Amino acid sequence: MDSLYTDVVAITEQYLGPAAERFVIRHIQAHLDKLPQEITPQDLPHLAEWARVSMGLLTSNPDTVENYARKITDLAAVREHGSR
Repeated sequence: MDSLYTDVVAITEQYLGPAAERFVIRHIQAHLDKLPQEITPQDLPHLAEWARVSMGLLTSNPDTVENYARKITDLAAVREHGSR
């Protein structure tokens, strides 16, 4: 099974391309105070909020920002319910 971190990076790559991994690592370390491999589904709503703020600085398209944050939040629900 892929790690949760890998799934978050894969989602982020859809929006940021090769910058995704660095973006995700920095958010996890700075805002969750964890190593990337330590994140849990319970961390994802908090991560999504910070990602929403940062993505909002990178694009003026609010739909892109909300779409990205929603995908991160939805991943938490999928992982918590073991639907993966």
